[in-house]
Amino acid sequence: MARRKKVYEGKAKILFEGPEPGTLVQYFKDDATAGNGAKKDVIDGKGVLNNRLSEFFMTGLQSIGVPTHFIKRLNMREQLIRQVEIVPLEVIVRNYAAGSMAKRLGMEEGTLLPRPIVEFSYKDDKLGDPLVPEEYIIAFGWASQQDLDDIIALALRVNDFMSGVMHGVGIKLVDFKIEIGRVWDGEFPRLVVADEISPDSCRLWDIETGAKLDKDVFRRDLGSLTDAYTEVARRLGVLPSNVTHRPKPTLIN
Repeated sequence: MARRKKVYEGKAKILFEGPEPGTLVQYFKDDATAGNGAKKDVIDGKGVLNNRLSEFFMTGLQSIGVPTHFIKRLNMREQLIRQVEIVPLEVIVRNYAAGSMAKRLGMEEGTLLPRPIVEFSYKDDKLGDPLVPEEYIIAFGWASQQDLDDIIALALRVNDFMSGVMHGVGIKLVDFKIEIGRVWDGEFPRLVVADEISPDSCRLWDIETGAKLDKDVFRRDLGSLTDAYTEVARRLGVLPSNVTHRPKPTLIN
C-alpha cells in the first residue's frame, strides 16, 4: 500500500491525508525541540507517550462536552482527527508564575496567581511566537470578539478539567497551551480544541517534591525526558504495556 500523502510537518508531528474527506492522520514524532527549534534532539518513545496522553486528555474533554478534533487513536503513534482551520494563536492558560511570565514580571517561579490567566501568542516561530493583546487579534482578523470570548471559555474549561485530573494523581498543573481550530457545520463555524495536549504543551510539577514532569526537563537539562513523561502516563493509568522505544519507528499505513 502506498504511503499516505503528507499534508504538513511540524516540530513534533506530521499530518497525513485521512481515509475520509475532512479527516487527517496525526503522527507523533520522537523529536524534541526547545527555544523555537534552537535546541533539538530525538527522544526514543516520546511520540508513543504523547499519542497516548493526548488521546487520554482529548477523550476526557469530549466526555464533559468540550469539543475537540480527536476522532480515535489508530495505533501507537497515530490518531485520526478532524481537519480544522487553525486559528493562528497559541492560547496559554497560567495557574502559577513560571517560564517567560516569571521572567517578564520578575516573579518567583511557582507563585500562585490570583486567578487563572489566559494569554495569546501569535503562531510564528520566526518571530518567537510573540504575545499579542486581544486588540491585535481582532484588528488583524485572526479571530472575532465572539471567537475570543468562546476561546477563553473553552480554555478555562480545559483548565478546570486538567487541573482536577492532575491534582488527583499528585501533579500540579502550572500552565499549558492549546490551539483552537474551526470546523464548519454547513455555513456555521464551530471552535474545537485541536493539535495535542501532552507534557510537551504543559508545565507539570510533582505536588510533593516540585520535580518537573514536562518539557522543561529537556529545556533545562534536568534528566531523562522519557522518564518524566512515562511517570505522568503511569500515574494517569494510560501507559501502554507493550511500548518499545525504537529510534526509527516505521510509519503504519
